[in-house]
Amino acid sequence: MNVFDVGVFRAINGWSDDYAQFWRFFSEAFNILWFKILIALLVIGMIWAGGRARRTVLLALVSVGIANWSTDRLKEFMPQPRPFQVMNDVLMRAGRAPSHGTASAHSANMAAVACVFILGLGYWGVPWVLVAVCTGISRVYVGVHYPHQVALGWLCGIVSGLVVTKSWEWIATRRKTVESGQEHEKPVEGQAS
Repeated sequence: MNVFDVGVFRAINGWSDDYAQFWRFFSEAFNILWFKILIALLVIGMIWAGGRARRTVLLALVSVGIANWSTDRLKEFMPQPRPFQVMNDVLMRAGRAPSHGTASAHSANMAAVACVFILGLGYWGVPWVLVAVCTGISRVYVGVHYPHQVALGWLCGIVSGLVVTKSWEWIATRRKTVESGQEHEKPVEGQAS
């Protein structure tokens, strides 16, 4: 492991337990019933609102699925240990995940949401960027990921968000072009246009 990476891990993981409730929330919020209900209501509200809000939340959901899948594939094909699996003095503030730590799925998922919300809603996406940053830091604080694994998770999430958003934009532009009749049929070889 890189000395810098381990040093940053030890610094963040060593933060006072005074911050434990704050950081554990960002690490484990999706295990809390009221938070799941709140997110479900947000998604339903955005779908109901229609327009950009609906498109953004639906693209974010697709992006999260792809980001999560990509981190699982990285863990499968490039296994790397989690800090507590190789270090004896890790301050564990979360459950010990049995999987590899190659790329943080938590970080990837929140980065995917942040990317899609920034691209889809502009400044309304800024809170999700803060959530993504806090989620990544929390995974180091609770002892389950090294900083480079969080950074790789953020990268997976950003790429997923960009791919999904840009693909949708391309499809929407293509559909408008076809519907407006601006796309002309290409002449068959040997026919005059």
